[in-house]
Amino acid sequence: MRIELLAATFILCCVAPTWSLAQQDVSPIETIGTIEILDPAADSLIDSEAKIERLATGFKWSEGPVWISEGGFLVFSDVPQNTVFKWQEGKGLGVYLKPSGYTGEPIENREPGSNGLALDGEGRLLLCQHGDHRVAMMDAPVTSPEPKFITIAGDIDGKTFNSPNDLTVHSSGAIYFTDPPYGRPQGFDDPDRPLDYQGVYRVMPGEPAQLMTKELRAPNGIALSPDEKTLYVAQSDRDRPLYMAYPVQDDGTLGTGRVLLNVKRLADERPGSADGMKLDSNGNLFATGPGGVLIISPEGKHLATISTGDRIANCAFGDDGHTLYMTSNHDLCRVRVKAKGLGF
Repeated sequence: MRIELLAATFILCCVAPTWSLAQQDVSPIETIGTIEILDPAADSLIDSEAKIERLATGFKWSEGPVWISEGGFLVFSDVPQNTVFKWQEGKGLGVYLKPSGYTGEPIENREPGSNGLALDGEGRLLLCQHGDHRVAMMDAPVTSPEPKFITIAGDIDGKTFNSPNDLTVHSSGAIYFTDPPYGRPQGFDDPDRPLDYQGVYRVMPGEPAQLMTKELRAPNGIALSPDEKTLYVAQSDRDRPLYMAYPVQDDGTLGTGRVLLNVKRLADERPGSADGMKLDSNGNLFATGPGGVLIISPEGKHLATISTGDRIANCAFGDDGHTLYMTSNHDLCRVRVKAKGLGF
């Protein structure tokens, strides 16, 4: 399912002179892709002429970006390489954390590393670790990373998770996360996985995890609305790729979900599936999916697509909140947007 490494070395790119945030003293970088406006409402969220910039390439499957405001840099996973990379303006690319998702002896696993990343309310790095089958916290400051981890959630009722994929953090400290089997050596058919379903969970650090729903075959990306009253979950199932919206109850559990947007028709025409997502401050979803990052209104209307020209896994707002960083298969990309990311 993953496109193999296209280059033996990473290609570090410089800053385009049109980029408004930082240094202007280097040669232009490559711009790629297109912006497709589908509804006039998108005009307030992104410029149709915005340039998508490729910052680095050569990854096996880039995933789970998160902006570290304390240090002014982006970190993101390369799941097959069991590595978290760091990209910083003016400094380029480097290894941030290795191993990132599997800390045991070498095994046969195509995707052993970390996947989704997030920061908790105290700015500590949380990781969905495929190979170790858990949600963990890095036991070190984000500016001085070390491969030391504390387990936040490793099992449900004594049964090891499949391979936690993505997560989002509630202001209460609760962590919601998804658990498809993509990090298992044989995926859905892996004989060693103790769970016969794929769940969405909630966990308060120091407490047992709670199953929220197991109705989705392939739960993947996950995010909370600005008012934290809705939990969005992407399903990356080939036959039914969609984005779900679940009401969050006062006790943190979920009510009956509704389909926000089904993208099956789009998936039949374009590469990729429903995957990671982030929200802007007005509740619009920037959701990776078939053809790129889909901008979706809170009502479920597809407003625009940011297309890198390749399959895309996840995205995150960074810098001043108006930069969207995108992990697109073997690339790390970015684009300036008019929308402002939630939390900035």
